[in-house]
Amino acid sequence: MTGKFHSLRIAACMMGTLIAVPALAGTAAESISVDNPYVRIVPPGMTNTGAFMAIKNADGKDHKLVKAESSASKVTELHTHTNEGGVMKMRPVKDIEIKAKGEAVLKPGSLHVMLIGLKQELKVGDNVAITLTFEDGSSKKVEVPARMIQTEMKMEMKQEMMHDHKNMH
Repeated sequence: MTGKFHSLRIAACMMGTLIAVPALAGTAAESISVDNPYVRIVPPGMTNTGAFMAIKNADGKDHKLVKAESSASKVTELHTHTNEGGVMKMRPVKDIEIKAKGEAVLKPGSLHVMLIGLKQELKVGDNVAITLTFEDGSSKKVEVPARMIQTEMKMEMKQEMMHDHKNMH
């Protein structure tokens, strides 16, 4: 081998190693964990619902959830609630930021995964598979249990009714 060819070969090998290093650094999905996921069970006839969870980022850099997919619904979108002139409306968002060493909390009345056009009625004990995709193209599949959720308003009404009932005696 000539010295020039050998040097080029070494440089190419080194470049290959350098190119491979970022791929070994880990993906967004590897640094993300999901806590307390659930899908809200809706009354019969309703075909849209939300999925909620805490998405935690153990990485030293910010990540973004850019897409959610589920075979349980015709359409799956990232959503938030906004107050427009005193009216709460749901709107799609292009991504959900998960800060470095932080978390994004998806909850009712805030950020959530919207399942539009459910393909079947959800019941307690059902699990919905949702795939979360991040800015680097990596993804994480999450099994999300279906739960009956009482809204705060319903709970407040029950408490008021119980209070009123006690005062009637």
